[in-house]
Amino acid sequence: MTIDTVHIPAVAAVKNSYFLPFLAGFYEKFAQPFAWTAFRVAIGGVLMIEGVPKIMAPMAQIGFVENLGFYPGWLWSPMLAALQFFGGFMIAIGLFTRPVALANGVMLAITLWFHFAFPYGHALLTDAGIEALKAGSEFFTPEGIKRLGDGGAKFLGQTQTKAELASLFWTGGAFLYAAFGAGAWSADKLIVKREF
Repeated sequence: MTIDTVHIPAVAAVKNSYFLPFLAGFYEKFAQPFAWTAFRVAIGGVLMIEGVPKIMAPMAQIGFVENLGFYPGWLWSPMLAALQFFGGFMIAIGLFTRPVALANGVMLAITLWFHFAFPYGHALLTDAGIEALKAGSEFFTPEGIKRLGDGGAKFLGQTQTKAELASLFWTGGAFLYAAFGAGAWSADKLIVKREF
């Protein structure tokens, strides 16, 4: 029994599972690799964008990482900056994707935990601040008055939810590539000829 005879029924079953079987080649050769690559580039690109300020000031997060319990901060702060920026680049091009995505996934999971453990709070303004706002202060725009009318509670709630959901999305995306690799259109496949 050859490999071809073992896999032909499985391939035939997959092609017959499509509603429009004549599109099987398009899905398998273009649509799926394109979507996998586009999402990988998005994950890596966003990590790079978020990593730019950290790379520009690699020691800026020393206090933050030490407050999270990662000592020494002088080591972790630039390491996280490099992981986010250069790791994002490597994910985007699909180079050493699995280990780099795993490392970024762990970093992003800690970020997700941070957003749950240290929420933004319940309001921006005290009762006195709300009274000053209601008095029609010239310091506030109409949009500011609208957002701060309840002390900023609704605004902070929306911001907190977005931070949690964004962290969940990017963490899941990084772990997805850690589990399944870069895909067919990647530097791993083109240069190294294998996936890590």
